[in-house]
Amino acid sequence: MGVTASLSVAATVQQTKPLDLTTASDPLAFRRAVQLVDGTTAGKADRVFHDRRTLAASASEDLDLAGALTDAFGQTLTFVRVKGLFIAAAAANTNNVVIGNATSNAWAALLGATGTVTLRPGACLGVMTGPADATAYAVTASTGDVLKVANSAGGTGVTYDVVIVGTSA
Repeated sequence: MGVTASLSVAATVQQTKPLDLTTASDPLAFRRAVQLVDGTTAGKADRVFHDRRTLAASASEDLDLAGALTDAFGQTLTFVRVKGLFIAAAAANTNNVVIGNATSNAWAALLGATGTVTLRPGACLGVMTGPADATAYAVTASTGDVLKVANSAGGTGVTYDVVIVGTSA
């Protein structure tokens, strides 16, 4: 089983301002991307997890990056390094999706042990490493491998999509 991945974040923005005889324009095309091939060193990945998940009102869950998630083929995944993380809150959510601050064994490589990111309805988060980055975002089994995802409030559930790309070594 091999993995190839194209990870990217992009923003295309066009600003204009009418002037006396013309319209000034400020176009911006910002894109960062990385191509990963099968393997475990820099510029490579061999593990992928993706899912659409729903949390009940006020609920949370711990995504154990080392030994609890399964891939599309039913294989248990143990991430040692994360090369890309993408999380998107459903636009139809009423509550926010909060990422981070696991009670124990927090995966601290990205947000620290207690940091969080709040995704409002329809918002998304995308993080990736560069092609030459052999370290990436390290996962430490049993002590630093839990990514907490929480529903910010009561009343309604939330749905979110998650994609994690990384390595087994």
